[in-house]
Amino acid sequence: MTELPDRRLLLVHAHPDDESINNGATMARYAAEGARVTLVTCTLGEHGEVIPAGLRHLTGTALGEHRLGELTAAMRELGVEDFRLLGGKGRYEDSGMMGIADNDDPACLWQADVDEAARELVEVILEVRPQVLVTYDPDGGYGHPDHIQAHRIAMRAAELADDAGWRIPKIYWNRVPRTVADEAFARLQADLPGLPFGKAAVVADVPGVVADERITTVIDGAAHATAKAAAMRAHATQIEVAEPTAPYFALSNELAQPLFTTEYYELVRGERAAEPGAAKETDLFAGVTLGEAS
Repeated sequence: MTELPDRRLLLVHAHPDDESINNGATMARYAAEGARVTLVTCTLGEHGEVIPAGLRHLTGTALGEHRLGELTAAMRELGVEDFRLLGGKGRYEDSGMMGIADNDDPACLWQADVDEAARELVEVILEVRPQVLVTYDPDGGYGHPDHIQAHRIAMRAAELADDAGWRIPKIYWNRVPRTVADEAFARLQADLPGLPFGKAAVVADVPGVVADERITTVIDGAAHATAKAAAMRAHATQIEVAEPTAPYFALSNELAQPLFTTEYYELVRGERAAEPGAAKETDLFAGVTLGEAS
């Protein structure tokens, strides 16, 4: 077996850009610290709405190819070398938003057999042997079918990996504490006149917002804020980041929302290991026996 770094983090996301929005600072931090950071993206986002007018001719497979290039550029900004597509390029297609005809396409992720897709992810788990898995909650954060399916696949793969010889010690779901979201949107309203966006989103538009007490882990990504913003900016078909360094961005709906450089998680498998006197964990690997890979 190839020698593995002491710390190994696996993230499972639905489309290119989800990783940078949700976990960009976390990924940059651990990559900079020498951990192995592995990203598995389930689709190429072939049905994403394109923001720049000059790129709106891209649809379907052509858009997916372009978004793969954006993902590659984003990973370069975050310092992440190991990023993959579930089952290989083109294995699963974007399902589009919930309730549209694209959901019925046999090739889309929403129609995938969860166990079959999970077994493809198990292959990655057995190779990388992560101590930490990060993915979405059962609602996918906001109800997108591909996000829901990515959650199902990741959680099922963790179960199957247990039987195949590798138990992932800690599993986290992406979260944002409600008070943090409320405070960030209050700042956004004050800053909105100086931003390139006409209107603001609302807290309900942010995936994974929950009551503060559900947050178990807080990753301070301030040192990697520039990398996260650059990674998000690399996903130019999907994201517009306020210039030059304002902590705001917009998706294709053109509604401004906060760019969080502190990232939050809920531990759903494993023992919480907060530092003495600390209310929350500050390290996804807290309490993990490092270096174990067999």
